[in-house]
Amino acid sequence: MPLFGDIGSVFMMAVVGVVFTLPVIIIPKILAPHKPNPIKNLPFESGQVPMGGGKMHFMMQYYAYLLMFLVFDVMAMFLYAWAAAYRPLALGVSSSWMITLFIGMLSVPLGFALYMAGKRELW
Repeated sequence: MPLFGDIGSVFMMAVVGVVFTLPVIIIPKILAPHKPNPIKNLPFESGQVPMGGGKMHFMMQYYAYLLMFLVFDVMAMFLYAWAAAYRPLALGVSSSWMITLFIGMLSVPLGFALYMAGKRELW
């Protein structure tokens, strides 16, 4: 029997994650050499000396399509998992209401993405 039931295993995974992550972050800060100089601080791009300005205009042309892809991707992932586990008597009516609420919540960013896709000329 687990120590704290099901939540105990979640807590233990969090503790293990923190215990294994902290040394990976702390040890390099302690052991890494700290000798900054102007050459090391220069930007490096594929072995070439950088020329020109470092900033460029970022095209937002496909932002709405990216947002639609993310919404459909998340929706498909959860709908597939829900459909694989769905048995009308086992999960009950609450499962149907929850998935309806989930689809309704994802329709908000999807509607925004469709709205923004129609307004591409304003970007």
